[in-house]
Amino acid sequence: MVQSLDIVSDLGEGFGSYQIADDDSLLKIVSSANIACGFHAGDPRTMASTVQKCILNNVAIGAHPSFPDRVGFGRRGMDLSALEVETDMLYQIGALSGFTKAFGGKLQHVTPHGKLGNFVVEDEKYANAVAEAIAKFDDSLIVVTLPGELAEAAKKKGLQIAYTIFADRAYNDDGSLVSRSHEGAVLHDSDTITKRVIRMVKEGKVTSITGQDIDVNGSSLLLHGDTAGSVQMAKEIKSALIANEIVIKNLAGSN
Repeated sequence: MVQSLDIVSDLGEGFGSYQIADDDSLLKIVSSANIACGFHAGDPRTMASTVQKCILNNVAIGAHPSFPDRVGFGRRGMDLSALEVETDMLYQIGALSGFTKAFGGKLQHVTPHGKLGNFVVEDEKYANAVAEAIAKFDDSLIVVTLPGELAEAAKKKGLQIAYTIFADRAYNDDGSLVSRSHEGAVLHDSDTITKRVIRMVKEGKVTSITGQDIDVNGSSLLLHGDTAGSVQMAKEIKSALIANEIVIKNLAGSN
């Protein structure tokens, strides 16, 4: 049984006067944040504000780099060279690190966003490029991903790994996430999701989209903030975890 768990949400995913999620409310719930670095969402003011709010709320800061795809919110595949992927990663991590340093914080982790996050699980070229960028920038950063190519590439470089489990996303039989283009890829029923999370954490099991029980293993629970009722759902999930004697801590081990 997992004794502690990181709760993380994707934050700073706005641009200018536009904001998708209720970041202020989520910051009262989560222990870590994946902050958009400008390529799928985010801008300098949004990044600065989100970093400051994380520090004020004692929420650990992570970089959430993406393909350069603001129009598609980073959810479209791109055929890039390894050099393009590596340098895009360095650019985005460096930008967020600059804001974090300016306000007295420190980056905890890096987790690729959207389609890039999917590609690095399955494609060795993308995985190696991402791992290379992280290792070059700061080899103390934790790489947060699903089991797959990025995890293996990061291990070879001596980087620390943390696996993500997803509260509201359906799983395929092989442990990958069901594509958002498919019906049922995103779950919405709060009670179902909460029970599912508790089972993932306590038993290491989840029911796939075909009805098969599969193994899951993760120390970081991702709660999406851009779906209807997400804040209330996050509160219920956190309360259920605490009721089941799961201690909420960030990946660095702080409450």
